[in-house]
Amino acid sequence: MTKKMVFFDIDGTLYDDSKKIPATAKKAIRALKERGHEVAIATGRAPFMFEQLRKELAIDTFVSFNGSYVVVNGEIVLARSLQQRALEQLHEDALKEQHVMVFMDHKSALTDVKDNPRITQCLGELKMPYPSISIHPRQGDIYQALLFAAEHEAFTYDKYQDFDFVRWHDFSVDVLPVAGSKAKGVQKAADILHVDIKDTFAFGDALNDIEMLEFAGTGVAMGNGMKEAKEAADFTTTAVHDDGIANGLKKLGLLT
Repeated sequence: MTKKMVFFDIDGTLYDDSKKIPATAKKAIRALKERGHEVAIATGRAPFMFEQLRKELAIDTFVSFNGSYVVVNGEIVLARSLQQRALEQLHEDALKEQHVMVFMDHKSALTDVKDNPRITQCLGELKMPYPSISIHPRQGDIYQALLFAAEHEAFTYDKYQDFDFVRWHDFSVDVLPVAGSKAKGVQKAADILHVDIKDTFAFGDALNDIEMLEFAGTGVAMGNGMKEAKEAADFTTTAVHDDGIANGLKKLGLLT
């Protein structure tokens, strides 16, 4: 049997609206591993934000920070940090527009703003605590930043050539190294594990999943996913709360 590799997004894919994993999804992932297939996570989250999930599912291969930080079997194989001088300039410009930021490495999140309602709301929806406060939050290797600007608020991203910006919330965008994506992370992990891309499968639901859904051998959108994700995928399974993972894997023939 040819070894397959399946990548799962977290929010809206593994997690339902209450940030819980349906029992059928847990069972399906266990069955995949028992059949000898590789199972990985591919998320925009930082590694510290889903450590418990990895333990719960016994998964030690993951693509995080939307492709900037990749770990295979517990070993770091890719770590692309944001360009520091450009990040400092972005931070200064954002503050002039009263747009606050959060900065993340693989271990923690930092900000220089206390009790900001947008930070509280956005991270709260991810079931994450308010970041630690630091006078210099940009120091060290920063793999991803969050810029809190609503869609209707003017902010010119085009001049920041070192970064890509991906909206994940009405009030926030991810700031990523330029030309990075989950697809690049999927490629890196598959290469190291000697899995042909045609034998990879990706499950996702949102805008930051589009390149991965298009790149993987087969892309599967969740029934609760965004229209753009469904258009990028090869097919759409049921919603996460309606056994979407299990049903999708059965349709792929990976489970019976």
